[in-house]
Amino acid sequence: MQALISVSDKTGVLELARALHGLGIGLLSTGGTARLLADDGLPVVEVADHTGFPEMLDGRVKTLHPRIHGGLLARRDLPAHMAALAEHDIPTIDILVVNLYPFESTVAKPGCTLDDAIENIDIGGPAMVRSAAKNWKDVAVLTDAAQYAGVLDELRQAGSISDATKFALSIAAFNRIANYDAAISDYLSALQADGSRSEFPAQSNGRFVKLQDLRYGENPHQRAAFYRDLHPAPGSLVTARQLQGKELSYNNIADADAAWECVRSFDLRTDGPACVIVKHANPCGVALGVDAAGAYAKAFSTDPTSAFGGIIAFNCPVDGAAAQAVAKQFVEVLIAPAFSDDALAVFAGKPNTRVLQIAVDAVRPDAPSAWEQGRNAHDVKRIGSGLLIQSADNHVLRSNELKVVTERAPTPGQLADLMFAWKVAKYVKSNAIVFCGDGRTLGVGAGQMSRIDSARIAGIKADNAGLTLAGSVVASDAFFPFRDGLDVVCDAGATAVIQPGGSMRDAEVIAAANERGIVMVFSGVRHFRH
Repeated sequence: MQALISVSDKTGVLELARALHGLGIGLLSTGGTARLLADDGLPVVEVADHTGFPEMLDGRVKTLHPRIHGGLLARRDLPAHMAALAEHDIPTIDILVVNLYPFESTVAKPGCTLDDAIENIDIGGPAMVRSAAKNWKDVAVLTDAAQYAGVLDELRQAGSISDATKFALSIAAFNRIANYDAAISDYLSALQADGSRSEFPAQSNGRFVKLQDLRYGENPHQRAAFYRDLHPAPGSLVTARQLQGKELSYNNIADADAAWECVRSFDLRTDGPACVIVKHANPCGVALGVDAAGAYAKAFSTDPTSAFGGIIAFNCPVDGAAAQAVAKQFVEVLIAPAFSDDALAVFAGKPNTRVLQIAVDAVRPDAPSAWEQGRNAHDVKRIGSGLLIQSADNHVLRSNELKVVTERAPTPGQLADLMFAWKVAKYVKSNAIVFCGDGRTLGVGAGQMSRIDSARIAGIKADNAGLTLAGSVVASDAFFPFRDGLDVVCDAGATAVIQPGGSMRDAEVIAAANERGIVMVFSGVRHFRH
């Protein structure tokens, strides 16, 4: 047997080569990899000696040769193929170990130039990988250091590599080439004539990895699967570890994502413990507390009816006290950065509850919060035979960005509640109206065709929960087009409102706010969520 090893990333390759040599497998290699193996005392044949043709054009041409591709592509079960190899004295290559020039990491560097990018487009590597992967029954192709140990185990135990393993390696190889080519396409098709890069390339190449098949989709007659980005952001839902419970459903995942994205917008360091309860993709209760149990109690009381069978997320570890409180209701999914042993013991008695742990990575010195680090760069929505792609709604409002437009200015307490309400409104389906007070939601109106109906529903929700809106604040995800919506929230008891502003009738709405004696601030940012 003979192995060709040619890698850019040398991780683990020396140990692999030693093991292959120990198994009696010949070593063939190129450039820096060959020197690394030779310096270790391993008997290695350089590709230039194998082909009888020197590397040229600064290494651009070295493996593009019939003695390489013939050895990879020849089918051992076809006499004509083997006769051709014998005629031209071409030995077979049975194992190919290749990883590619680091194109992705090169273009990710801030100072990367087009010349840098072009020089890191691998040609010979992908050609060899494709040849070996096509001829998978006869050639094992390794494209990732994580594959080395498994292949060596099979060789040691069986003296060969199984067809099942070679086929799996082939699939992984073609996937790697597809992702590599997509990265090149994304980069080059985003270049502009002036040398700048467009945020939206001329061709978009989605790269996703399936995590699991789902029992069904949004409804039982629909089929579904769950995928993640090729390189997922830290702290995102796809990085969750399920500690217990039934398999997640399509709707569980969608709602869990809504709950997690909302709760991690509250920074534990500055905002304190937060709890979000989501039902049908909308927050039905959000609150801050002195601890997880306190935050949960306040969030649950906003809308106990809707909370039944909901998704609950915390931005802080869940202890036994919080677990005992949550366990009193039916919860589909519980999410937190960590769980105490006492908390896990509580939910062990509820085996159907899905418990997810999502690590929150350390904050970069130049980033305000872990949430801002882990956000998505773009949102994608599928439409008939097409996609809508936009930059994600990642704007984080600072209090110094607010514009007070009424005669009355907010008190410190009102300002804190307005900022809290604004964070929640961002995650409520449009049209969104959110009443808040004392670091908690009091009434949420979501997804209505008119803003005035959302305002009325929010008031009804608060009344049904036995909560008073007297002295509350209100967040509206978009401007009030008329004063009627403002009058509804004032009649309900609101004393301060935050909204984007920007309506043709802003002056009329501001005048109405002054007439009613309330505070109004403009954020200057709209948060439609469809």
